[in-house]
Amino acid sequence: MAEFDVIILGAGPGGYVSAIRCAQLGLKTAVVEGRDTLGGTCLNVGCIPSKAMLNATHHLHEVHENFEKMGLMGSKTTVDWAKMQAYKQDVVNGNTKGIEFLFKKNKVTWLKGWGSIPAPGQVKVGDEVHSAKNIVIATGSEPSSLPGVTVDEKVVVTSTGALELASIPKSMVVIGAGVIGLEMGSVYARLGTQVTVVEYLDAITPGMDAEVAKTFQRILTKQGLKFVLGAAVQKVDAGKKGTKVTYKLRKDDSEVTLDADVVLVSTGRKPYTAGLGLEALGVEMLPRGQIKTDDHFQTNIKGLYAIGDAIVGPMLAHKAEDEGMAVAEIMAGKAGHVNYSVIPGVVYTAPEVASVGATEEQLKEAGRAYKVGKFPFMGNARAKAVFQAEGFVKILADAATDRILGAHIIGPGAGDLIHEVCVAMEFGASAQDLALTCHAHPTYSEAVREAALACGDGAIHA
Repeated sequence: MAEFDVIILGAGPGGYVSAIRCAQLGLKTAVVEGRDTLGGTCLNVGCIPSKAMLNATHHLHEVHENFEKMGLMGSKTTVDWAKMQAYKQDVVNGNTKGIEFLFKKNKVTWLKGWGSIPAPGQVKVGDEVHSAKNIVIATGSEPSSLPGVTVDEKVVVTSTGALELASIPKSMVVIGAGVIGLEMGSVYARLGTQVTVVEYLDAITPGMDAEVAKTFQRILTKQGLKFVLGAAVQKVDAGKKGTKVTYKLRKDDSEVTLDADVVLVSTGRKPYTAGLGLEALGVEMLPRGQIKTDDHFQTNIKGLYAIGDAIVGPMLAHKAEDEGMAVAEIMAGKAGHVNYSVIPGVVYTAPEVASVGATEEQLKEAGRAYKVGKFPFMGNARAKAVFQAEGFVKILADAATDRILGAHIIGPGAGDLIHEVCVAMEFGASAQDLALTCHAHPTYSEAVREAALACGDGAIHA
């Protein structure tokens, strides 16, 4: 029996980051992972490969739509699907091998196999049982499905299957207008697929600032995606004569059937805790399948912790990473902390969409007096020069104190621009603090400053 200070179950963003931090803090650390490669869903079949595909197809869009406008002439670029898939896999391989290197560098032991917890302080991997003073569950999540929908990862797929289709489909129905569905739908729309998104609610991207969501839908529609909102999918029939999606419109209960070559089910994700033995241990669970933890990530079993998608909170890789570092510091006797009010979210379409903090809807519901500073990218010289002037920056600040409460960006580089606001919010900055900070010209970030100026006496270029 090998003995460790910490054993972490799962080598996704939460697990591997936690392991490295544990090792840096002097704890003898092991990670249990049954995949052939480290990195979990994010690096292997999620965040990283999808960003590679988004990048490739964005360049394809630029070639077809904007090159001639810049005087770059020539025959239209065509797609070699096999090479694009190989590029995607190279990106994945480089990242997963990088984590292996970091494990070796930090002396983290990789226990290869699937793990369970037979008793407090024990982790079983294969036929071997290892002991640990502390155990961290970082097993992540898996795609959710719907009644009447059977996923085969060939014709009816989750994001995993969508990343490795045998060929580019002529038509695709995406069930669910959340981040994953819109990112993958965007990829295939750029490749020439007719994409129809069917969403149960009356707006896309649930939880997003309503004004941003409306603008986002308008832009995606211009890019060729079709949207059916307020529609409840009843069944998906995959037969020899093609695949049919039947949905019922909530406004009048009328049924409609769509034909599709491929159906992408992107109705969210759920915690993955199967096979861990939590029920036998007596671990308290929440109604939606998450593991119940206290403010220090500890379960009701002493020495057993949980982080990431397995517990309450947004299912985001960076949220899991922050929790992984925090729980490592707690186990090392330090004060680990996560500021859940400053966790950004990003949609990696073109344009990108990013947000942090409160939306207008949340502030109204809370009865909070606030002011809005907005600036359109149409007023940003850099954005206009690269044909990305659609969208805007919106900053929400307290009406009395001017403290920044939230920010919402749709436009070029939004996923990077949002972090300027994150840092400002972490320090409790006002919109005026941001407005008085010199920004280089010409940059997209000037739009953030202009939105901050708009919270006060007004933007300069709008």
